[in-house]
This record gives sequence, structure tokens and C-alpha cells, in this order.
Amino acid sequence: MLRKLTDILLHLFCTLLIFIVANAYLLTAYCPLPTSLTVLFFLAANALPLISFRHYPNFKFRVCNHGLACLKIFLLSTAGTVALQLYALFSSLYANWAKAIFGILLCILVEALVFWNGIICVYLTSVQLGIKLRILGAVFGMIPPVNLYFLGKIICTVSSEITCETALHERNLSRRDEQVCRTKYPLLLVHGVFFRDSVNFNYWGRIPKELLSNGATVFYGNHQSAASIADSAEELAERIRQIVAETGCEKVNIIAHSKGGLDCRYAIKHCGIADRVASLTTINTPHRGCQFADYLLEKVPTAAKERVALTYNKVLHKIGDPNPDFMAAVSDLTSERVCALNDSLPVPEGIYCQSVGSKLNRATGGKFPLNFSYPLVKYFDGANDGLVGEDSFRFGEHYTFLTTTGKRGISHGDVIDLNRENIRGFDVREWYIKLVQELKEKGL
Repeated sequence: MLRKLTDILLHLFCTLLIFIVANAYLLTAYCPLPTSLTVLFFLAANALPLISFRHYPNFKFRVCNHGLACLKIFLLSTAGTVALQLYALFSSLYANWAKAIFGILLCILVEALVFWNGIICVYLTSVQLGIKLRILGAVFGMIPPVNLYFLGKIICTVSSEITCETALHERNLSRRDEQVCRTKYPLLLVHGVFFRDSVNFNYWGRIPKELLSNGATVFYGNHQSAASIADSAEELAERIRQIVAETGCEKVNIIAHSKGGLDCRYAIKHCGIADRVASLTTINTPHRGCQFADYLLEKVPTAAKERVALTYNKVLHKIGDPNPDFMAAVSDLTSERVCALNDSLPVPEGIYCQSVGSKLNRATGGKFPLNFSYPLVKYFDGANDGLVGEDSFRFGEHYTFLTTTGKRGISHGDVIDLNRENIRGFDVREWYIKLVQELKEKGL
């Protein structure tokens, strides 16, 4: 609280400095101020917001907070400057119109420099602004008073982001010695269909970093992006044997998303790795298939399906998949195929199994393409996460259903932090920390 108050006082001081500099031409007529001191005031006001007494995850967020402070200083100082300049014009404080114009131009220049200092910093460092708000802010930036609306949106978004990241960072610092995610067996994160594990763009977003910072040991499935359940299961089984052999960990705790949950169930039952799995947590897995997948496979012309499959397989083969099979992956997600498969995949004995599901509250709550698929899935499967119906999630001895109040909800991609978006009412990174912490408490 004291650190926050200190920051506020520092920003108010900077606001006063900018106000003095912006109105220096008018103010020096009544209270002489050396030019060198004015320049010093301006430089100090643009640099001091970089100083903060709060803890930040890294320097990037310190710069982001600096930009946010500059934008707030710009708004406050501009309001005061406009009020003073209007009073000066109507009270004839300027000797003539030439001096009035010069004084106003100086105000515009000083405030503009503060604004660009702030907006460049937040545009370069903020994650939560997203592409859409950045573009809208740039397009409407010169149209008053619409620009004030978007500036307010930018300030609120960045402020919320910094508050969230700072709180998470401080929580991690406070529990660093506890290593709350240091489970007995390492974690194996298994991706869903049409994605690959990637160093440059992690399928699991910011989640692995937070798990690692709290003591977890994390591995990835490294299997192909698209293949039949049986083929993916074989790949995952081999990956688990490799991890156990190289680390001597004996078993792994699997956290699998979407089709990955079905792949792992098959691997445990039919690929001989049941004794190497301590737990299986499925995240938004279609354990009863997707009826809309049945519909698409039935209605889309065969020629069109073959073109899409051929294109996908060629592209994914070039970026690393040895033998991608688009149609096999899609076909194995139909409700008919999965329901038939379920008969041969009972909940395995001796392995702790749990499942998680979520739902979008409306189509616009999801990012592309889930905002388009949501109505179609809703027609066939009811309430859903943009791809999988709510009735399809449940599996194992414990089931968790995630949702939020309001209009947004939690999509198929949100549960793995695919878009790196902070969602009001659902802290995805902290949720995974609690999930893994519970595995640790179970001795897994």
C-alpha cells in the first residue's frame, strides 16, 4: 500500500512538472523561470515514471508501467493546461495573438512528447492490448473526442494487465520456497489436434513458465499435430517410455488437452504404459465426441475434404510432422467413433483420473475461429466451449467445470492460455498452479 501511494505521489509530481513546462511561455511572463530549469523539468517528468517502488516480473513490465504512467500524466496535465490556456485567452493574459499562438503550440508540443513517450512504451510491451485495440487506437487517435474513449480503453487494459502480472509475481515470490508444484512425478503436457509443441509459440501459453517457477518439472508430448487416436497413442507411449528411461522418474502425471486426452486414454489401455502413468487430467476433451464433426464429414463434399486434407498434410509435413493424417484425426473425433471407442477405454485402475470442462457464454466471447464454430456446435451439442459440447467433458473420478459470470465465458483455447489473454474471473495460470498443487498433495 505504501509503495502504491509513493508511486501516486511521484506521478502527481511529474504531472506538475509537465504542466509547468507546457505552460512555461505563459507562466514566465509572471514568474521568470530559467530555460535550463524548464528543460530539466521536462526531462525529469519523462524519466521519473520509470522509477517505481513495486515489484515487476521483468524489465518489460517496468517499461509498460512507465508508459501507463506517462499516459495518465498526459491526461491530467492536458486537462490542467487546457483550462489555463482557455482562461488566459478569455482574460487577455497574452499580450497579443502571436504570443498566444506560440504559447499554445508549445503546450501541444510538450503534451505530444509525453503522450508518444507513453503510447510507444505500452504498444511495444503490453500483451493484453491485442492487435484489435492497437489498430483502433491508431485509427481513431486523431479524432476527438473518440480518441479519448480509446485512450481510456488502453489505459484501463494496461493498468489491469500490470495489476494482474504484479500480483502473480508477488504471489510467486511469497511461495517460492514452498515449491508448490514440485510433484513426485514430472508433468507431461499433451497438446490437442492440429497443433504442435513449439519453442517459439508454446501451445500452453504462459502456463509452463509459471509451473516451472513454482517447482514443477515439465515435459511435452512432441507428437504429430494430426493423426488417428491409435497412432497418436503409440507416439505418446514411446515418449513416456523415453522420459522414464532418461530421468528414472518411474511415472508421469499427464495433463492432456482436447484430443490429447483420448490419445492418452488409448495409450494407457492399449500401448503398455499404464504402469508408467501416475495420473491423467483431461482438459476439454471430447470423451463422447463432437456431433458437429459428424455433420461436417457428412455434408462437406468428398472433393473438398480431400483438398483440405492434402493441403494440411503437405504443410505440416514440411514443418516437422513425419506422417500427418488430417482425415484420420477428424474422423476419430466424431461422436459415433468416440462413443464406440469408449467401450474399450474404461477408467484405468490404479491411476488417478480427473477431467475439466468449460464453456463460452456467447459466440463473441471466443477468438477466431471459435466465435464462428460456437453457434454450429451449440445447435448439435448444446452449451460448449466453441468446439466441444458440455456433456462430452466428464471423465474419471473427479470433474471440474469452469465458467465465468457475464458475457464472455471460457473457450477451448482459453483453458490452455492459447491467446495469452487475462480473463476477468478466471486466472488460467493460477488455476493450473492449484491443479498441480493438488496432485502434489495427493502424493503424485
